[in-house]
Amino acid sequence: MWLADSGTTLLTDPILVGRIAHLRRMAGPDPALPGEPDAILLSHLHADHFHVGSLRTVPGTPRLVVPRGAASFLARSMGREVADRCVELAPGDDVMIGSVKVRAVPAAHDGGRGPWSRERALAIGFVVEGAARTWYAGDTGLFNEMTDLAPIDLALIPVGGWGPTLGAHGHLDAAAAAEAVRRAKASWAVPVHYGTFWPIGMHRIRTHMFSEPGRRFAELAERSAPDTQVRVLAHGETLTIGKPA
Repeated sequence: MWLADSGTTLLTDPILVGRIAHLRRMAGPDPALPGEPDAILLSHLHADHFHVGSLRTVPGTPRLVVPRGAASFLARSMGREVADRCVELAPGDDVMIGSVKVRAVPAAHDGGRGPWSRERALAIGFVVEGAARTWYAGDTGLFNEMTDLAPIDLALIPVGGWGPTLGAHGHLDAAAAAEAVRRAKASWAVPVHYGTFWPIGMHRIRTHMFSEPGRRFAELAERSAPDTQVRVLAHGETLTIGKPA
């Protein structure tokens, strides 16, 4: 996601390739960035969020805001020059990027690189505070401290994915995501993390898990979080929210 606030631009967990291991991009145009971001926010080490090949293609020399423990992985995989641009955060820590404050918040998700790797770091989300308060949740399950985030002007909330564990610990499905925006008292919500990548060879299987989570989240949020306005964005669409009252 590309986020612009108060003249500062941020890029979240960029995936700018057509394939990641067994996952293939099945929807949307080839990704193209609108410019050079001021910073990249990386929520955790899983390769579908912290993709080294995509980071190499981002133009400019943006700062990289990463979970505590991730800078050493970046140094080994991308070199010292990139690692020197890192800012490591744990929940409660913050950093100023241009005109906005980026604060790390908890995420209920495994922070390791994967079962085959010894690389470990925290998993976090981010609250960006500028003209608006925007919560980018990364990957997470429900956690009690979501109420501490309130009020949020815009929630970028995961509602799906590609694996069979959605709705289990560490992930949100559409129903759990609706509960998350209720807890965070979000004025606006945009469902993310669904409908783009899908396992190779499975495009005819469980297609509802690929295409329906955004619409389903909107329906459920209307009931459980009626004060939240949901905007389901198509690939390439943008949303502009006004200055909070």
